Amino acid sequence: MDTVIRRSMQLAGRTLSLETGHLAKQASGSVLVRYGDTVVLVTATGSQEPREGIDFFPLTVDFEEKMYAAGKVPGSFLRREGRASEQATLSARLIDRPIRPLFPKGYRNDVQIVATVLCVDPDNPPDMAAMIGASCALHLSHIPFLGPIAGVHVGYVDGEMMINPNHAEREASLLDLAVAGTHDAIMMVEAGAQEVSEEVILEGILEGHKAIQALTDLIEDMRQEALEKGIAKEKIAFDPPAIDPDIQAAVKEAAWDDLTAALKIVNKKDRDQAIAAAKDKALTLLIDRFEEGEGEIKQALDDLTKAIVRRLITHDKIRPDGRALDEVRPLTCEVDLLPRTHGSAVFTRGQTQILSVVTLGSTRDNQPLDGLDDESSRRYLHHYNFPPYSVGETRPIRGPGRREIGHGVLARRALEPVIPDIEDFPYMIRVVSEAIESNGSTSMASVCGSTLSLMAAGVPIKKPVSGVAMGLIREEDQFSVLTDLQGLEDALGDMDFKVAGTSDGVTAIQMDIKINGINKAILEQALKQAKEGRLFILDTMLKCIDAPRTELSPFAPRIESFKIDVDKIKDVIGSGGKTIKKIIELTGVQIDVEEDGTVSVLSNDAQAADQAVKMIQDIVKDPEVGEIYTGKVVRIMDFGAFVNILPGKDGLVHISQLDKKRVNKVEDVVKVGDEVTVKVIEIDRMGRINLSRKALLD
Repeated sequence: MDTVIRRSMQLAGRTLSLETGHLAKQASGSVLVRYGDTVVLVTATGSQEPREGIDFFPLTVDFEEKMYAAGKVPGSFLRREGRASEQATLSARLIDRPIRPLFPKGYRNDVQIVATVLCVDPDNPPDMAAMIGASCALHLSHIPFLGPIAGVHVGYVDGEMMINPNHAEREASLLDLAVAGTHDAIMMVEAGAQEVSEEVILEGILEGHKAIQALTDLIEDMRQEALEKGIAKEKIAFDPPAIDPDIQAAVKEAAWDDLTAALKIVNKKDRDQAIAAAKDKALTLLIDRFEEGEGEIKQALDDLTKAIVRRLITHDKIRPDGRALDEVRPLTCEVDLLPRTHGSAVFTRGQTQILSVVTLGSTRDNQPLDGLDDESSRRYLHHYNFPPYSVGETRPIRGPGRREIGHGVLARRALEPVIPDIEDFPYMIRVVSEAIESNGSTSMASVCGSTLSLMAAGVPIKKPVSGVAMGLIREEDQFSVLTDLQGLEDALGDMDFKVAGTSDGVTAIQMDIKINGINKAILEQALKQAKEGRLFILDTMLKCIDAPRTELSPFAPRIESFKIDVDKIKDVIGSGGKTIKKIIELTGVQIDVEEDGTVSVLSNDAQAADQAVKMIQDIVKDPEVGEIYTGKVVRIMDFGAFVNILPGKDGLVHISQLDKKRVNKVEDVVKVGDEVTVKVIEIDRMGRINLSRKALLD
């Protein structure tokens, strides 16, 4: 019989349970996580030997959404799960980001996390269950992981923080915050918010960390029993390769001055060239002295570069480009770079430059979604591209990777709270941000550029949004928080903390770190500087364009949107779509009819749109007594003539109502095909319409 170990606890009023020893026993570590009715199987597998010829840690996290988990059949042609959905990609990133810093420096063994969603409950999203499972599986395995970690969602409803809010609570929440960390420190933060304050954000992070501490205690307790029963494995010993102290000393003597001078060059390209020249010079000087140590010399040069940058910032308070710690790089903003797009803007901050372009469409352009949740389509899209020329490199251009998807979603979350409701602006909106030059924080530059392009396009956003990235250098007990992080500071620093929002509050946050966590003091300082930085940037943006334009681009489609009674939808569509097809054929417009009775008429020709709107309104209109119509005689009877006054609606002009004088024969006054102006004089209880020509003869 299998030896199975289970642990459980109450988390936000629901039972969270962890089980190992039953499923997937050939993986290095495996855990079945249950939270409510959500069930996720998470495995961790690690290779026994390092991968040769690489200078990075080969960690892979796969988040497998199985459509059967939600009782759905995949929407693809083959009816099989295909490439990862956007949500699956984001969930994989969410797990990767807090665990990656907790592997030993220099570890080069392949590690793969596979989280398979087996069953999903809308009240308990599977991403945090998968993160907890990944941490537990790693902790039970032989892999040298410095965890455990755990994660929770935090909501903010009616002034109260809520851990792992259910579906209804998430709908009402002003904050959607994901927090991950170890028992002692915060490792990762991701949030979308409805303009909440920095104080609320900080409170949410700290509340989330309290729940994380209980979860890490549960995982630690499970590992102890698993070790006793032989299920968990002892961690393999790993000692990172050490550099010869003589090489380190020689490199410092040979390269310190040249690297220090190179690192103070403001221009990124010139600085990179000077750093490379300084390293080549030192390598040439030392290679003969240490014939077998070329690799160690290069590693020592990289380490020295990092040490110099960090010392300059923490001790001398000097950044590579000479800025103060809380200073934003020079900014420029411009709109209307592209004459025929619906809206465009260029946002430049130092050597980071974003071109954002807006395209407007109808609701039929909404993105269909095929995922585990109930969201079936998306009206507002934000896509981000990072071409190789933005950093002066050459490489093949493929489809969007996890980074591109993540940056696009972050920008979308930052702007979503200010996008107008469909009732006020009946358009589908797509924004594309092209990183055409990059030296740090293109995601926050995308938020700024997209705000400008949306206003230039005439999208009536509720408020403008700006964003800024914060960095961190921590050396022993000293730390420096850097406003407007640039590429070198990101690469050699300890934190990338992005904050976006309006003048009234935060709309999105994303934080990643490379050290073993950060504390409350660092978070407070970072949030304070971020607010000052993004308000400064926002002020510069508003000098370029201070409000959404009142007119759309002449190249943007015009959409007239209105509601009809849902019972009238069948009349607008007609038998086999005959009626709506005729309207489209006559006017050349595009018509979308939603299930709730919303009708959208889209055309670049305003006159054609007005004509189509009138035709639809005539179809759904119910005549009222006293209204006057000009219609066509469609049928003649002995007792009167039937006149078509509206599409699908005929009324009777009784022979006595044809003329003021006596009429002996209907054909003496009107014939089939004649146009005649009539007045509605009665609508009986059966809905029959009685008309009069005589009433209008005076």
